[in-house]
Amino acid sequence: MGRRCLVLTASMGAGHDAVARELARRLRADGHDVLVRDVLTLLPPGTGPAVRGFYRFVIRRLPVVYTAIHALFLAPRPRPGRKPDVSPMAALAERRTAALVAAWRPEVIVSTFHLAGQVTGRMRGHGALRVPCAVFVTDFAVHRAWLEPGNDLYLCVSETAARAARDGTGRPAIATGPVVPPEFHTSGGRAHDAGGRPVVLLSGGAWGVGPGLLRTAGALARHGFEPVLLCGRDERLRRRAERLPGVRALGWTDDMPGLMASARVLVDNAAGQTAAQALAAGVPVVGYRPIAGHGAAGVREMAAEGLTTYAGDLPGLLAAVGELARPGAARERRAADGAAVFRTDAARLVAGLADRAELRG
Repeated sequence: MGRRCLVLTASMGAGHDAVARELARRLRADGHDVLVRDVLTLLPPGTGPAVRGFYRFVIRRLPVVYTAIHALFLAPRPRPGRKPDVSPMAALAERRTAALVAAWRPEVIVSTFHLAGQVTGRMRGHGALRVPCAVFVTDFAVHRAWLEPGNDLYLCVSETAARAARDGTGRPAIATGPVVPPEFHTSGGRAHDAGGRPVVLLSGGAWGVGPGLLRTAGALARHGFEPVLLCGRDERLRRRAERLPGVRALGWTDDMPGLMASARVLVDNAAGQTAAQALAAGVPVVGYRPIAGHGAAGVREMAAEGLTTYAGDLPGLLAAVGELARPGAARERRAADGAAVFRTDAARLVAGLADRAELRG
């Protein structure tokens, strides 16, 4: 029986939107009716763009400020029995969220951004929302903003993340693995087995963000690799990278499955959707010089779980890339560990939440 599903995302970079699109695609393929909305548009006029602009500015220009924000307001602080902090912005989105729910009449809601999960959980908690709500936690390192006990179900990228969600909210949490399109599971990691410079993807995310991206790309080129720097929508970074000998610079692209099919290794600095796509594609990931705050926490958490390798300096990066770019046991082990994290279909668990709610009456 088809359900009416509301997917709440946020245009903060591209990762949360990518997860929302794939959840929507899977739900529609199973016969459900889906509406995807950006939670930033449910805030008072002008607030959403201001929030996005501030975040982009501090992550690019003032990473020390974002590190402090993350430490003060987001980093886990285990206090048994204490309700997690809720952003004041969640209250600002309630009126428009209630109007959207009244107009669309969804039977289940799933959020792919922490502010959206705060809104739904807060509304569920004080009785303003009767629709069952799930949250898909996109981060490997779960910060406090994800944890709002009013939600009914948490879906997480790893068992460690699911345990953090259960401990932080007291709600059910299931490790489904990341949500990526099926094209990634059939691509990746097979090029250059027989000669040629190994292609190494170097990701700066949708905004081309990261410390030392140009220096890292140049060093990889000088040491016999073919770095492909993913500059996102930062045209200035792309133009500067194009001038580096041996470096290929790309702007925004929709052909990430094709790029993964050409790559031997991904150098990652955010533990976001690009890293998840590499795990699906069987491309080993090396974390290096992560972005501030949640990026650094996620990169280290993925390495701690054995999904990636963390390089603390440039010699360590070059050694890790050199080892993982070659066929062999290290590369095969990384590919197997990455594949094992994909456990079940999160979209079907979302639809199932509506089914269980109907049975309860």
